[in-house]
Amino acid sequence: MEQQRAVEGDADNLTVDQLAARAGVTVRTVRFYSTRGLLPPPTIGPRRVGRYGPDHLSRLALIEELQNQGMTLAAIERYLQRLPDDMSPHDLAIHRAMVASWMPDTVDEATRDQLEQRVGRELTDDDLERLTAMSVLEGTEDPALFRVDPTLLHLGVRLLDMPLSQDTILAAREAMMEHARSAARELSRLFKDEVWQPYREREADPDQVARMKSLSAHMQPMVVQALMTAFQRSLREELQGAFPKEHPPHPSDGQVSP
Repeated sequence: MEQQRAVEGDADNLTVDQLAARAGVTVRTVRFYSTRGLLPPPTIGPRRVGRYGPDHLSRLALIEELQNQGMTLAAIERYLQRLPDDMSPHDLAIHRAMVASWMPDTVDEATRDQLEQRVGRELTDDDLERLTAMSVLEGTEDPALFRVDPTLLHLGVRLLDMPLSQDTILAAREAMMEHARSAARELSRLFKDEVWQPYREREADPDQVARMKSLSAHMQPMVVQALMTAFQRSLREELQGAFPKEHPPHPSDGQVSP
């Protein structure tokens, strides 16, 4: 395993070619983004070779999500300029998750080689089976081609290296899905009963109803951000309670990216 990772390149010490392959873009795109100031400059290593790390990967992933939202390059430049300069790769990953959370579901198709290029490591048959069990991958009629959930891919690959059994990972996923559905159901009920229904009773104007529908759509990203903030705080409190006499592990330890 160590030999394999050494060959593939450490995520903190990537060449521009490795960075482009890991992010699923071309080297020309990386260089173009760098000239526009969308990416921080690389660290200059021996022989004046630029080296890239997790921050560059996270920013490229965020740029991709913003482009999927339909933002122009100029708008993305302004968007990134407003982000704090000290945002860590973990912070950027959370930010990307919030951007992706209200986008339409997308599914890519990729071969095994393409998957390995995107995640920067070899994937064994067992890895592919575990990713399929986590609903990250789905087989197709062509055994060499997989359907891929791009928002879960890197998360699933990071989970492969964690000291957790597949049963534990699936149980954790089911617990999160169950509580997420419950929260979504309750929030939808509150909005319908306390906001939508009273509004419809007061306003019969079709234009007013259309504006209310627009409001409900714009509320989704705010609700997602509020839920993520509440979950982070609750997780921190639970960890502090579970490890009262020692430094609790930070939620970003062994961090996973959406």
